[in-house]
Amino acid sequence: MIKKNNIKIFSFAWMLLFSSPLAAQTVLDEPDYDDEDEVDSLFVPIEDEISVLDKQGNEELIEFPEAMTFDLDSLMSLYMSKTYLSMPGDCQMKDENPTYTPEEYIERLRRMPTVMEMGYNDIVQRFIDRYMGRLRHSVSYMLGAANFYVPIFEEALEAYQVPLELKYLPVIESALNPKAVSRVGATGLWQFMLGTGKQYGLEVNSLVDERRDPVRASYAAARYLRDLYRIFGDWNLVIAAYNCGPGNINKAIHRSGGLKDYWQLYPYLPAETRGYVPAFIAANYAMTYYCEHNICPMSTRLPLQTDTIVVNRDVHLEQISAVLDLDIEMLRSLNPQYRRDIVPGATKKYAIRLPMADTGRFIDLQDSIYSYRTSELLTKRAVVEVNDDQPTFRSKKSVRRGRTTARKSRNARRGRTSAAKKRSTARRTTKKSSKRRRR
Repeated sequence: MIKKNNIKIFSFAWMLLFSSPLAAQTVLDEPDYDDEDEVDSLFVPIEDEISVLDKQGNEELIEFPEAMTFDLDSLMSLYMSKTYLSMPGDCQMKDENPTYTPEEYIERLRRMPTVMEMGYNDIVQRFIDRYMGRLRHSVSYMLGAANFYVPIFEEALEAYQVPLELKYLPVIESALNPKAVSRVGATGLWQFMLGTGKQYGLEVNSLVDERRDPVRASYAAARYLRDLYRIFGDWNLVIAAYNCGPGNINKAIHRSGGLKDYWQLYPYLPAETRGYVPAFIAANYAMTYYCEHNICPMSTRLPLQTDTIVVNRDVHLEQISAVLDLDIEMLRSLNPQYRRDIVPGATKKYAIRLPMADTGRFIDLQDSIYSYRTSELLTKRAVVEVNDDQPTFRSKKSVRRGRTTARKSRNARRGRTSAAKKRSTARRTTKKSSKRRRR
């Protein structure tokens, strides 16, 4: 029998990986080694919308959040998944989804200890059915991956005094994939757009993207959610605004004549946002009542303890990997914010996360690390030489063309000067003539 507190067995696991204070995590866009292929592989050609009937019997199509279309095999290919997650070998439950009455769903949602409203309707039911049915193996993955990330989410949300049930927002945003990039460029566990991420202090440049940093992105998301609540005063509208932007929510409120209830604003919202709150409620249900639907969480092993080293010189992750004999994929997983494996410490001080047992080795061997294949891995030159050993090559035709152009340019300037002098002389003559006539 699976116990419901399984998800907390390793609640400190990822905190051990990211246990340094937030200030030490001054690090930042997505690694480009194989990212495009990896991101593309997360999207699979499965049905990405559901249809419901309104009161008049008209069919309405509701879009799924992108994370509900991610391929489970690709999620399992991530380093943390391959290394620390495994299929539950002792699961005694049948792989089938039992049927319950609407009243049972309503009662379960009502019993959840949440500040946010977890209302029930046919749309919410359709999303619950999708999670507990077709996506049940993805739910098993997310229950296991939650052991890595949820403690970070809870700490950040608590710091800004926002409801802890928002810890499941990344379930519908990224399926708990820290490398997720949406079709419109939203990145990381919390799927920050570039502008919003920068607005909330997440640095993004060609080498670093803090939207991928689980800790920094979680604190930025918590602060953003708090600010949205100060605007709208309703948590359902807050997460709707998180999805489509506060401007679109304000437009919907204006079109509706001033309504400020999500379910009353529903017809005026963008298509994906109409499915966003139902998906969030369904995700909270799935992560709470998985046992009742015969879903076993993936088994989780405890990650290694880690610590950070601050560097003030450029260093490539492959230099660290080779000298310290560490798995490059592990280093990338611990430092997902470094897009191209380069830590630009010469720009400013940056932190590198390493297994705790290897931080001392890094200090002892740092000279060897910085000198290892530097010319191959760090190819950006500070000083470049111009080849002036030979005269600059120019063909006879280009020389003649250049001379002709220069001559025309000089003549044109002379012509403009001559014309200007003539106009000036004419103006002086005209002034003298007018003075004589006045006399």
